[in-house]
Amino acid sequence: MATNTASASSNTDPPPSSSSSSSSKTGFLKTCFNGVNALSGIGLLSIPYALSQGGWSSLSIFLAIAIICCYTGILLQRCMDASPLVSTYPDIGALAFGRRGRLAVAAFMYLELYLVAVDFLILEGDNLHKLFPSVSGFRVGSLRVSAKQGFVLAATLAVLPTTWFSSLGVLAYAAACGALASVVLVAAVMGVAVFDGVGFHQRGRLVHWAGLPSAVSLFSFCFSGHAVFPMIYNGMKDRKRFPMVLFICFVVSTLCYGFMGIIGYLMYGDALMSQITLNLPAGKASSKVAIYTTLVNPLTKYALVIAPIAEAVEAALGVGKSRVLRVLVRTALVVGTAVVALAVPFFADVVALTGALLSCTATMLLPCLCYLRVRAKVGYRKRWVETVACVVIVVVGAAIVVMGTYSSVKQIVQRLK
Repeated sequence: MATNTASASSNTDPPPSSSSSSSSKTGFLKTCFNGVNALSGIGLLSIPYALSQGGWSSLSIFLAIAIICCYTGILLQRCMDASPLVSTYPDIGALAFGRRGRLAVAAFMYLELYLVAVDFLILEGDNLHKLFPSVSGFRVGSLRVSAKQGFVLAATLAVLPTTWFSSLGVLAYAAACGALASVVLVAAVMGVAVFDGVGFHQRGRLVHWAGLPSAVSLFSFCFSGHAVFPMIYNGMKDRKRFPMVLFICFVVSTLCYGFMGIIGYLMYGDALMSQITLNLPAGKASSKVAIYTTLVNPLTKYALVIAPIAEAVEAALGVGKSRVLRVLVRTALVVGTAVVALAVPFFADVVALTGALLSCTATMLLPCLCYLRVRAKVGYRKRWVETVACVVIVVVGAAIVVMGTYSSVKQIVQRLK
């Protein structure tokens, strides 16, 4: 997750620094590692549920979304090559559409980050409750607080101090373990199936039309690393190899997500919950490993998600170097995410809303629209195949935004009732 005010993503870990010094540039393998980190995240927990919502045939849609997002990542590279002044995603928006373009891209990014921070707290509350089911609620005066709400508040208090520091270097290194944590999580879930008697006995459904919008929204969330791609690109020693880096990162991430989705669906079928860890048998060693891995990651990444929003707010308010005011701004942001997490504690629905409305916009609509505009401005050669591809992606992306947003908002309203 980028700690820069102009570049960060919903589902990502820290990209390399875009320093101009060649000694700070990253080689091919490290860039691939950072790219996988950018694409791996909490979507790994919800991918089995997404597959259960759409059925086995939705795997073809999942694969199509992966291919589209890989292609639009290359379009962002082409936009950056058009001007040496472009270093972040909002810069691309500004190059294409001026100040309004910058503001639009930044707004989508910051709102996406805010909802991801909310997802983190919901995830912590759900999994802590799974780990300690015997804990009951408590009262604060006349207010009744359930166990799950209590765990959300505890997670909020745990992450709050981490957001007060200006330098997030230590947290960035901790969050860079995200790829390893993803491997551990998949292995732990596999261990539950093989060694703890769950097995792979569920057949599932070929297609589930009613749940397809939710499935597509969740799939879109999995590949929302575009906001940090510009920084990863700038950090490369050999930037000509960026398309190959993207290809490798998307192949690895798609295989990881796909494998988790398939084994989860075979394990629990239509009984899958919003996070696969909530289905795992209590008390088993493999289950505990999976849950603890799930719990640790958001705690290390939360400050990295909030930092870009905080820096943007501080800049807008003219906070400057006042440490007290910076702490107050960041505390207010954290409290705000906790309030939303307590008010709308529906992990899958919030993730689906994030994926449909924000991730899909950032990964499909904006790259294509910006590229078509930049191409016209700088005089890139116009290829009709490329134009058709961009138009088709925009149409598909717009359909996902409309249907996915409607479906997720409808689900949230129904659950609140």
